[in-house]
Amino acid sequence: MGKAVELDSEVAETTTALTGQGVQSVDRALGILEVLARVGEAGVTEIAAELGVHKSTAFRLVATLEAHRLVEQTVDRGRYRLGVGVLRLAGATTARLDLVQEARPICRQLASDTGETVNVAVLSESSALYLDQVAGSSALQSHNWVGQHIPLHATSNGKVLLSGLDDAALDAVLGTLATYTPHTITRRALLREELARVREQGFALAVDELEVGLTAVAAPIRNAHGDVVASMSVSGPSFRITPDRVDDVVRLVTDAAREVSHRLGWGHR
Repeated sequence: MGKAVELDSEVAETTTALTGQGVQSVDRALGILEVLARVGEAGVTEIAAELGVHKSTAFRLVATLEAHRLVEQTVDRGRYRLGVGVLRLAGATTARLDLVQEARPICRQLASDTGETVNVAVLSESSALYLDQVAGSSALQSHNWVGQHIPLHATSNGKVLLSGLDDAALDAVLGTLATYTPHTITRRALLREELARVREQGFALAVDELEVGLTAVAAPIRNAHGDVVASMSVSGPSFRITPDRVDDVVRLVTDAAREVSHRLGWGHR
């Protein structure tokens, strides 16, 4: 028993040490990016001095950042500057900020017109990521979904985002189609048929598919090239978004998503 306790203690100490080292490495790597952002370019010796670490440690960290294209060597070998990977990350962030900024007033109006919750979501690997949410007057104490991931196949936003993918991309993002309710689509053939309908009609509907008693309608937001870059949805309890009301909600959400798309440069008025 005593030996077992000693082993557990050693494992815990080792894990803590490794975790601490990992956090320290991340902190130092971010420090390198901050140094290069400030001075423009620098050699490993300068970077090591700035961070207060051994030159070999600085070189290892720089090599890792270079492998991810976050830093790159200048023409003068041995000196480094920020790489195109930083621009790629910044560009993705800027695009999302632009999307939220352009969509926000439209979301507010849509929430006001419907009284329900309005969400904007984007594709994030194998799920949908909520970027923004506006609660309508009827949506009392609505759950805040911003920053959360939701399944693609069981939601109206997810279906819209999937509808913008070709077959290869669709296969890449679809994993196991989990069951959430008896109404969840769990067969790929049926999901593909559903996505074909979404493309044809220009919106997606999900009734009791993620949660019994929840109805949602979503429409695509497109960029200047016509690509589906996001989805806008109206969701609420099924007793409020009844079959008789769905057509009106579809019209409102598709008009709103189209307006955001125009603001992002898609189509012509």
